[in-house]
Amino acid sequence: MSKGTLRQILLLTDGCSNSGESPVNSAAVAFKSGITVNVIGILDDYQNETDSGFTEVEEIARAGGGISQIVYKEDLSHTVQAVTRQAMSQTLQGFVNKELSNILGKEQSLEEIEPEKRGEVMEMVEDLGETCNLEVLILVDTSASMHDKLLTVQEALIDLSINLHARTGDNIFSIYQFPSKRKNTEVVHEWSPKLESISVIFPKLVTGGVTPTGPAIRDAMYQFGKMELRGSLYYGKKFTEEG
Repeated sequence: MSKGTLRQILLLTDGCSNSGESPVNSAAVAFKSGITVNVIGILDDYQNETDSGFTEVEEIARAGGGISQIVYKEDLSHTVQAVTRQAMSQTLQGFVNKELSNILGKEQSLEEIEPEKRGEVMEMVEDLGETCNLEVLILVDTSASMHDKLLTVQEALIDLSINLHARTGDNIFSIYQFPSKRKNTEVVHEWSPKLESISVIFPKLVTGGVTPTGPAIRDAMYQFGKMELRGSLYYGKKFTEEG
């Protein structure tokens, strides 16, 4: 991860993976490559947080250096925004911990700094959270049990796009679904600074099939590298002009 860019995979799912490699291992690989993996587990009214699938949600996020949150679908919009921002702050704090030797002239963790200086560092973290570039690949579980949740997911992601545009830094998003008919993942929305067009795309998604969460996370990780290799890392005005 460069100082100016934060990379996140935001996984939205409602159940256990049941195909392919371990999603926990995939999340760990992504984190080592500089990509944080955040996970939101979406509950039905009859489910509770003790269901086995939601233990996996926590384990994936922990391995991916990210945030996990269990939520009922009516609360999804606020949760998507909160998790994205919390993960930004957590990632930046981790970066600052590694760089404190340069900032303060000695090796210290953020928790060990005297309160006055800690406040100054936290102000810097908050400022970086507003000014850094943010790349978010949203990975949506479209297995059969997600059918009734996709409209809520669509609304939550549009709200996320609008909310994050209040930041000074530039944002770009892409959306992938899993599974697809012929492979583990399929692009729903190409990299773009806005997500408004998903209101047209999302109703066309077909739900069904197994849940290959591990392979999907690994596929998502590769999309960041492909974007750079294609020279498609555009921000702000340039992205708007080129569509």
